[in-house]
Amino acid sequence: MLRTDNLHVNYGAIKAIRGISINVPEKSIVTLIGANGAGKTTTLRAVSGIVKSSEGKIFYNDTDITGLPPHKIVAMGLSQVPEGRLIFANLTVKENLEMGAYLRKDRENIKKDLDFIFNIFPRLQERLKQSGGTLSGGEQQMLAISRALMSKPKMLLLDEPSLGIAPILVKTIFEKIVEINRTLGMTILLVEQNAHLALSIANYGYVLETGSIILEGPASELESNPDVRKAYLGEI
Repeated sequence: MLRTDNLHVNYGAIKAIRGISINVPEKSIVTLIGANGAGKTTTLRAVSGIVKSSEGKIFYNDTDITGLPPHKIVAMGLSQVPEGRLIFANLTVKENLEMGAYLRKDRENIKKDLDFIFNIFPRLQERLKQSGGTLSGGEQQMLAISRALMSKPKMLLLDEPSLGIAPILVKTIFEKIVEINRTLGMTILLVEQNAHLALSIANYGYVLETGSIILEGPASELESNPDVRKAYLGEI
């Protein structure tokens, strides 16, 4: 469903991504893991059109989307949940969700999608009139994922969904990610510093280091790889 071929991204003289080629099959969960500064977030930002690649190609459903502006990529069904959530703090939960559906014309289906979201995240229904900025970190992450779902995507890019969330809610968020994948058949590309959590729900994984892929394979194999366990799972 998504693939990058020899993708390079530079920030001035800094080479943030050096020739990354990944493949995300339809309805799968694929994860990118690695230390801070490895190039995980930059990869997602390049796919979303937020940063421009200096070399290489990005294909979504066999269509070359390299260089397209972000709003056109969202309209094609590719939606990102950014690192740090970036919800609209001064808008209510309801207004945040409505912003997610901004590009949609099928108004009759929006209520159905809201019902699905409230079924997955009932806490959001309880806080519909509350300002987004007053929610807890976990609730804001639920809102950020739901806002992305309201754009009716075929694929979600999730950037560090566990960041800044109480441990008790992290498990819930990851269970819901799996539920969204299975219930909607949603393809997910997941960037996550908690390698153990990411590999526990993913089908396939890539390990990034200083802008390059150093290892890839089925998530279960990566999780049992001694080098991965030592470097990313905190084992000696």
